[in-house]
Amino acid sequence: MPEQILAQFQKRAHFKESIVYQVYPASFCDSNGDGIGDIRGMLSKLDYLKDLGVDVIWLSPVYKSPFIDNGYDISSYTEINPDFGTLADVDELIQKVHERGMKLVMDLVVNHTSDQHLWFLESRKSKDNPYRDWYWWRPPRWADNGERQPPNNWREEFSNGSAWQWDEQTGEYYLHLYAKEQPDLNWENPQLRHAVYNDVMRWWLERGCDGFRMDVINLISKDPSLPDASIQDPGESFQWPYEHCANGPRVHEFLQEMHREVLSQYPGIVTVGETPFTHHDFDVLVPYVLPQNKELQMIFQFEQQEVDGYPQLVPRDYALSEFKAITSRWQTGIQERGGWNSIYLENHDVARSVSRFGDDSTPEMRNLSAKCLAAMQCTLSGTLFIYQGEEIGQANLPRSWGIEEYKDIASQAYFSEELASRRVKQPKHDPDMSDVWDGLQRKARDHARSPMQWHSGKHAGFSDGDGTWMRVNDDHREWNVDAQLGTENSVLEFWRSMLRFRKEYLACTYGVYTLLSPHHEAIFAYIKTLQDQRVVVVMNFSKEATTYTDLPAIGKVVDTIRNYPTAGDGGIVGTSPLHLRAWEAVVLATSP
Repeated sequence: MPEQILAQFQKRAHFKESIVYQVYPASFCDSNGDGIGDIRGMLSKLDYLKDLGVDVIWLSPVYKSPFIDNGYDISSYTEINPDFGTLADVDELIQKVHERGMKLVMDLVVNHTSDQHLWFLESRKSKDNPYRDWYWWRPPRWADNGERQPPNNWREEFSNGSAWQWDEQTGEYYLHLYAKEQPDLNWENPQLRHAVYNDVMRWWLERGCDGFRMDVINLISKDPSLPDASIQDPGESFQWPYEHCANGPRVHEFLQEMHREVLSQYPGIVTVGETPFTHHDFDVLVPYVLPQNKELQMIFQFEQQEVDGYPQLVPRDYALSEFKAITSRWQTGIQERGGWNSIYLENHDVARSVSRFGDDSTPEMRNLSAKCLAAMQCTLSGTLFIYQGEEIGQANLPRSWGIEEYKDIASQAYFSEELASRRVKQPKHDPDMSDVWDGLQRKARDHARSPMQWHSGKHAGFSDGDGTWMRVNDDHREWNVDAQLGTENSVLEFWRSMLRFRKEYLACTYGVYTLLSPHHEAIFAYIKTLQDQRVVVVMNFSKEATTYTDLPAIGKVVDTIRNYPTAGDGGIVGTSPLHLRAWEAVVLATSP
């Protein structure tokens, strides 16, 4: 690796070394007993987050919204949804976060708005309204039989229906890549772009916000001709459109303009962009995070999240070697280009990591595998993101729960559409929905959105009201913060130890990554090297004991962390062979 590129990668920066914690406000802490988390509840937990080791809080949307998509359908960027509190509450939150030496990053959702946003209400009034071109409007196509059809064959993300919604008032369709209540903004319009820069981004930065997590930011540039998508599923009328709207022709131009007009003027802020629908295409995503391009500091790539299946609710089994290959490609590839990574396994859009990538079959396996996953994340290069509840090993919803407990629009649409389709095909029988249930139970977004489990009492300490907006997981009596805080061998205390280790040994964050034994289907092992500091990580991703024989000479061990309370009965730490128990993780700091 050229020295100049390596130096660029290893140049120290606050955003690189920060521990970021995502708060999904509706499910974090309810202060007033209405069953919905809020800003004042979040205020009550700031000391907990600081003590955990958090440097930056990423707050999911708290803006005014009809909540069709849980707040990602925004009707006003400068008003707070009453369920969450007031603007004064957010101002106090910013102040209290800063008093504790932390930063607050807001969610920026500007690929689309709510259909109740003032911009869209104006846009749909008439074809000559000044806001008309702030959204994508197109006339219908007409079939040979005179039937009105959408402008193209694009499919929306939340169902198998069209991404176009007919508007009777003006006789045109508008584009919505997500729900019909989430019309897409037209970034080709410079007036729209500058409204985003000045009326949204600057507005929040001037209030003290410390940056943005940018929702589906790689979708803001579409091919202006809006061509038909290629046929991927001949059995469906509408097709996935992302070849024409993900990483579009002007996306880098727009982000460079955003950086020039806004981001560059606020030193010390944090920027991370969500970049979905870019499958296995590393070279397409890297330019977003190259410092010389002046766009974003980091992105959320989805390749690792899709190792167990895409589309999201159609799961597949995978080999550990696949998981390692993806992780390694992003570790070494970003290093070799001088960009920067984000490290995450959980957020509000994916199921719980211990249930997906670990083993939640028994309490013991859940404890060990959750800590193993923590050891991995805390020793990889990039900015580390933790999602609420991940630090205590919160797991997926119980498999016994019915569809009524799944609140997400995507879950409900998938289940109802599959049920209706199968009833048409099998009108005389109850259709087999076991595969649909398997997908929901393994990968639905709902799993991440169940309330935070603070203690073993009523509603897990999330709320003291009569009910909660989403049911609390039945396992909260055993799996909660109070039960784990200060408890030796708990998942929470292991996370706290690993976060301290990560901050002490900078090789975790900046070290050159070397994968060991890439084809081993039980062991994930690698070495991180930063000058004369080395961190060696060996993990058994299996419930079976395994002996690892390929550990090279690693020098003098100066510090050790493992996810078992005692050392194993075979093998000396730092030598080969190394005998590893089920889901055992051993992390070694060494010197020459």
